[in-house]
Amino acid sequence: MKPTSRKPMIVMLLLVGLVFGAIYGFQQFRNHMIQKAIQGQGMPPQAVSTTIAHKEIWSPGIEAMGSLHAVLGTNLSTETGGLITAIHFQSGDTVAAGKLLIELNAEPLKAQLGALQATEKLAQINYNRDLEQFKIQAISQAVLDADVANLHSAQAQVASQQALIAQKVIRAPFAGKLGIRQVDPGQYLTPGASIVSLQKLDPIYLDFSVPQTQLSLIHPGENIHAQTDAMPDKLMSGNIMAIEPQIDSSTRNIAVRAELPNPGGKLLPGLFMTVHINQGSPQNLITLPNAAIAYNPYGSTVFVVHNQGKNADGTPKLNVEQRFVTTGATRGDQVSVLNGLQVGDVVVTSGQLKLHNGAPVFINNSIMPTDNPNPKVRDE
Repeated sequence: MKPTSRKPMIVMLLLVGLVFGAIYGFQQFRNHMIQKAIQGQGMPPQAVSTTIAHKEIWSPGIEAMGSLHAVLGTNLSTETGGLITAIHFQSGDTVAAGKLLIELNAEPLKAQLGALQATEKLAQINYNRDLEQFKIQAISQAVLDADVANLHSAQAQVASQQALIAQKVIRAPFAGKLGIRQVDPGQYLTPGASIVSLQKLDPIYLDFSVPQTQLSLIHPGENIHAQTDAMPDKLMSGNIMAIEPQIDSSTRNIAVRAELPNPGGKLLPGLFMTVHINQGSPQNLITLPNAAIAYNPYGSTVFVVHNQGKNADGTPKLNVEQRFVTTGATRGDQVSVLNGLQVGDVVVTSGQLKLHNGAPVFINNSIMPTDNPNPKVRDE
């Protein structure tokens, strides 16, 4: 390329470079001005709801949910089939142990039992006769041994037949309350078919679980109180009778069984109950709605509102401070705060996700989170 042809190319490249440099410079200037304008405007105040930290008297203890189980309970069935010839109970009866409930047709077995008993009687007669003969050495020991074997075999066959006949009769294995009858007279009952449920209801077991952190607070023999929505005005008392000797590796909870008196059988197996175990004397603790606490891997935090004076329009100038707190026991929708707050601190209860240290806020308490120490489940 000749030197004369290089000059226009260089000039053109310089012009292109100047144009792109100007565009880049303009973009940087515009971004800087936009950012400066945004910083000048500041963050608009965020709407939050708040509550005032206050103290409440709490009775320390354990609260858990559990369900009732019968001390003894089963669905009665038969291990052999047969035609139902008689039913000796009504649905809902209270029966004693050994009470006759169902009879199945056992006539063929009884007839066969008569033949086997006749064989047993003959074997007994032969044995008695040969025993006398053996005493005077009229027969050998081998003959007497055969008579003994025949007698024992006949007795075993009779006992086996009597056991088969006994299977045709169903009795209550323990005292309790019967449920709804599932069979009728004349029905053919197959082996394993359900006949009726039988439950021993007084006393009754209450099974519940507690976290492993509360293991040291529960002991066999300790008194408990329990309530159910089925009888909201009645508080039942009982005692812890057993603690599972291992912790569930999936939930880190330990199973506990208590025993409650149940005169009249009003408490039924499967009923859902709330359990409370008192521990120590009442304490005066700062409490907050659970919604006010932000739980993080590095600790629990709250936002505390501070009044910085007045805005130009006369409204309060408020901002927030994020503060670490130590939480304690919970009760319903409430949580106790052991460290990090003082009585009278104004704490944010909703709207925390859009806040940071120093963020301006304004308070709108038209909608408040629940703060009930004993919440109830309601169908609406």
